[in-house]
Amino acid sequence: MRIDAITIREIQMPLVHPFETSFGRTTARRIILVTAHCGSIDGWGECTAGEHPFFSEESTDTAWHILRDYLAPMLLGKSFEYAHESVSVLERVRAHRMAKAALENALWDAEAQHRNVPLWQLIGGTLDEIACGVSIGIQPSLDHLVGKVETEVVAGYQRIKVKVKPGWDIDVLSRLRHHWPDILLSCDANSAYTLDQLDHLRKFDQFRLLMIEQPLWSDDIHSHARLQAELQTSLCLDESIRHHRDAAAALDLGACRIINIKLGRVGGFSEAQHVEHLCRSEGVPVWCGGMLESGIGRSHNIAMSTLPGFTLPGDVSASARYWYEDIIDPEVTVSTKGTIAAPKAVGRGFDIREVLVDKLTVRKEFLRA
Repeated sequence: MRIDAITIREIQMPLVHPFETSFGRTTARRIILVTAHCGSIDGWGECTAGEHPFFSEESTDTAWHILRDYLAPMLLGKSFEYAHESVSVLERVRAHRMAKAALENALWDAEAQHRNVPLWQLIGGTLDEIACGVSIGIQPSLDHLVGKVETEVVAGYQRIKVKVKPGWDIDVLSRLRHHWPDILLSCDANSAYTLDQLDHLRKFDQFRLLMIEQPLWSDDIHSHARLQAELQTSLCLDESIRHHRDAAAALDLGACRIINIKLGRVGGFSEAQHVEHLCRSEGVPVWCGGMLESGIGRSHNIAMSTLPGFTLPGDVSASARYWYEDIIDPEVTVSTKGTIAAPKAVGRGFDIREVLVDKLTVRKEFLRA
């Protein structure tokens, strides 16, 4: 599988509804797509970096620079029997995991097409159907939030996760738990709290949450271990887990009981496999977090979520929740029981709507070996 050329492009897609977290409010996405041209096969990947370096050090613009000037040139003209062989080539560049994931995942897609198998089977997936939850951002009012949750509960989603931050937490969780005593409910803080707020965080225990996701600093596993020892509710780590070594440290220290795996955050399918295998061997459940992906990233998330350790509903929800038109065909849909079927077609399992992609493209570079 020779990499003859690589196309890097930025598309811009408006969200159906604004999405707000403790980091800020997003109304549209600037998304980098990567196409690895391998003979007659085109593998597609998506960079999940946000517009600003708030979730991680990466952003759309830093990823463009690293992809164009460093990572893509490292791969051009090289041949691989397996997609994971690209990892050792790209590791010369430190970090920039979301940029690396875009390229590596494109090669996994190309390999799956080359071997004429679905991507999810190539990576070792065993689940032919995945459980889906939703992530609901901070809303203008509690009544507005209740309406949003009502819509998703009726749609059949198996888990509701709401974003929280100081001033938008206890009243929110109290209202939701009172209204829905039995739903699987989680919250995500995106590092909005500090250990000094321990007494406040103890109040979360009353709401019977599945988990509190990433309450403290993104780079501090030790403090999460101290917090987990004080809470009944399970902590889940997201931003803190950059690779399997972070996951191993978190489990050794007792910093969490659940781990969120994001393909971009850990650097691609190869590292995601390592984290999933480690957690499964330790009996720790994992799930797939979302980054407001287009259909290409969403299809990769579906594939990853078929790995056997993904026993909790993830954030892989329907395309229509986010986009007026998605760039894949068919768009991702969720059944009334809150599941997505693993696609039967080879590769990602979804066609690219290339005319729409071209329409949404605002910059593009074609790099040849």
